[in-house]
Amino acid sequence: MKRLQTWARRTVSLGLLCVSFAALAGGGSAGSGAKATAGSKDYELYRSGNAADALPPQPAGNQLVLMGGGIDVDDAFRAMIAKARGGTSAKVDIVILRTSGADGYNAYLMAMDGVDSVESIVLKTRAGASAPEVLDLVARADMLFIAGGDQSTYIAQWAGTPLEAAMKAAVARRVPFGGTSAGLAVLGQFDYSGANQSVSSAEALANPYDRNVTLDRSFLNALPLMAGVITDAHLVARDRMGRLVTFLARLSADGWAGWQALRAVGVDEQTAVVVDGDIATVMGNDDGQGGRTGRAYFVKPTVAPTTVQAKKPLTFRNLQVEKRVAGGQYNLATWPTVSPYFISVEAGVLLPNPY
Repeated sequence: MKRLQTWARRTVSLGLLCVSFAALAGGGSAGSGAKATAGSKDYELYRSGNAADALPPQPAGNQLVLMGGGIDVDDAFRAMIAKARGGTSAKVDIVILRTSGADGYNAYLMAMDGVDSVESIVLKTRAGASAPEVLDLVARADMLFIAGGDQSTYIAQWAGTPLEAAMKAAVARRVPFGGTSAGLAVLGQFDYSGANQSVSSAEALANPYDRNVTLDRSFLNALPLMAGVITDAHLVARDRMGRLVTFLARLSADGWAGWQALRAVGVDEQTAVVVDGDIATVMGNDDGQGGRTGRAYFVKPTVAPTTVQAKKPLTFRNLQVEKRVAGGQYNLATWPTVSPYFISVEAGVLLPNPY
C-alpha cells in the first residue's frame, strides 16, 4: 500500500506539472515543402501518384484503425492497404484528411507496396467540407485516414457537413478507416473535443467539470463497434488514464449513456489497435531492443461512479481494465473479462498504477 500511495503522489505531482496544450499531430506532420496540387481558400490538395482511379475490389468487411499518436505504426498501415486491396494484387488510392500540416504522409505511404496514390486534403474552413472536389476524392477513396492535429477543429469544421456524410458512406462501403492522435479522438461515439485546451489527468480527477473537460457526441458517432466508446491517445506517454476515467464518469453523470453501456479505449504512442471484424489486434513498432512497442487498454465500469460533481474530486470505483501489448487481441463485440485488473479513483486519486 505504501508503494501505491507513493506512486499516486508522484502521478498527481507530474500531472500538476504538465503544461496544457492542444493535441499535436502524430506521424506525418512534417511536409515535403511541395506546393499544393490544387485547392482554394477553403482547402489544399497534395497528390502523389496516379490521379486515375485504381478500382480495387470492395473489401469483404470493415476495418477500423485506432492509432495512439507519436511515430506511426507501419504494420497498421500495411494492414489497411492489404484490406483495401480486397485480397488481390490491385493497387489502392489513399485519402488523408487533416486541418493542418501538408503532405507529410504522402512519401511515407507511397513507399508501401500496393499504393497507387496518396491524396492529402487540408481543410482550412468549414466550407471546405462541402467542396465538390473534396467530396469526390473521399467518395473514390479506397482507404481513409484522419491525421493528427487538433480534434476541436475536426468537430467544429466537419460535424454535420457533406464531408461527414461522405466519410460515413465510405465506412458503409467497407473502406478501411482510421485515425491517429486527434484523428483517434473523434472515432468513438463520444469524443473528448479539446475545445478549450488540453486537460491533464490531475486536473480532471480533481474537478470532473473543469472547463477543459469538454465532451462531444456530434461527429462520427455511429462507427462499427464504437457504440458507448470514448477513446484517448498518447495514453501512457502523457499519463492520460485518469482523464479517460473522468470522461467515463462525466458521460454517466450527464446521462449520455448508462454506466453499463460505457467503454473506453486508451492507446499509447507507437501503438495501433487494428479492428477487423469483431477482433482488435494490437500492433507496434520495433523498439530497437528485440521487442516491440504497443500498449492498449480496454476499460469498462463495473459500478456507477460515486461522486461526479463540480469542484469536487472524483470518486469512481472498480473499473475493469484489459491491457493488451503488441500481438494481443480483444473482442470489441463482447468486451469479455479475460485477464482483468481493476482501478479505482478515491477522492481524486487513481490507484493502483493503471498501466
